[in-house]
Amino acid sequence: MPVRAVVGANWGDEGKGKITDHFAAEADYVVRFQGGSNAGHTVINDYGKFQLHLLPMGVFYPHATNILGPGVAVNMEIMFRERDDLISRGVPEPKLIVSDRAQIVLPLHTLLDKFEEERLGSRSFGSTRAGMAPFCADKALKIGIQVNELYHPDRLEQRILRTLESKNVLIKELYGQAPVSPEAVFSELETFPDLLEPYVADVSQTLCDALDRDERILLEGQLGALRDPYHGIHPYPTSSSPLAGFGSVGAGIPPYEIQDIVAVTKAYSSCVGTGPFVTELFGSAADELRERGGDAGEYGATTGRPRRVGWFDAVATRYGCRVQGATAVALTNLHVLGYLDDIQMCVAYDAGGTETTQFPVSSHLDAATPVYETLPGWQSDVSDARHWHDLPPLAQSYVKRVETLIERPIRFISAGPAGDQFFVR
Repeated sequence: MPVRAVVGANWGDEGKGKITDHFAAEADYVVRFQGGSNAGHTVINDYGKFQLHLLPMGVFYPHATNILGPGVAVNMEIMFRERDDLISRGVPEPKLIVSDRAQIVLPLHTLLDKFEEERLGSRSFGSTRAGMAPFCADKALKIGIQVNELYHPDRLEQRILRTLESKNVLIKELYGQAPVSPEAVFSELETFPDLLEPYVADVSQTLCDALDRDERILLEGQLGALRDPYHGIHPYPTSSSPLAGFGSVGAGIPPYEIQDIVAVTKAYSSCVGTGPFVTELFGSAADELRERGGDAGEYGATTGRPRRVGWFDAVATRYGCRVQGATAVALTNLHVLGYLDDIQMCVAYDAGGTETTQFPVSSHLDAATPVYETLPGWQSDVSDARHWHDLPPLAQSYVKRVETLIERPIRFISAGPAGDQFFVR
């Protein structure tokens, strides 16, 4: 059975949590393959409203095994906190596996992230301060610590000492802070090896065995294509690749197994963090869209920051779907636009007097302005729609126009935050 991936077509914040939750109900394995606790997925189900930052969405389904793959930045404190919160709220204890090859986010990483953002001030990159950039830097420098090393104390000690050699120079000389002692790092880690041990396994072997049994595997992506460090908006990406193509690496499965790629996009645009955002709205128009957006308005699940909002950007979304390799698209938050008489949609960019439908490189993006098309609004509440024919004709026309512009089929539509406000087209 082909592996399905759910990924973001834009800046993240597209509503992937709900879409992933829908598919997780039918999956045998739900796999986080990249990222860490630096972003969140929101879901509303029979247990309540949840925001998960590290655990996969399959935790609400007793039949599903939830996996943190080797591509995930494992913050053990947050992992156990989320697990305990689920259980305290009546969710059955989830089946969980953590890759023995995954690397660990140390408190040192979050500290360095905080110091750097404070140093940059107004020039900061809008980091969530979850330690992702320092974590990924350590991985590239080959001084990061893998889960399996927790069970080899002598090796672990040498790895930590090596890490601190360079980190303490930065902390003292660049940031003007007191160096971190090896003893402090050891103390922070001391309880986790025993807690984590029941969950540690060779994830690649587990998933390849599942493929041999023709079991259903769902890959859960974090953030979106425009935050990719290779294909996204430089220098404002996340620090690990949120593309479906990275799923084979971050999960440990053959790339040819990923044949069903669902890219998620909203019916308008939203963004947390800094960087170019061509269709951004400001003032009262932005405030109203932000407050109407989603169950609790457009605020980041991790940071609580107000999301930047704007009209649907077909240029950016078509590009995002292309680099994701989307075989289908899920359109979320269609219900939010029901208050509008007219709806703007960006169909091209004006880049220095030249109109283009191609998403430009980052050095040209700052100067790009949107070329809009105006569509009539349907001026009604569509949150009760459970079938395509339940949508007003003008809402159907809006969806069809989006589909034409992004050049991918819209197969799934979400018209509200609850799990049942969803249908297959």
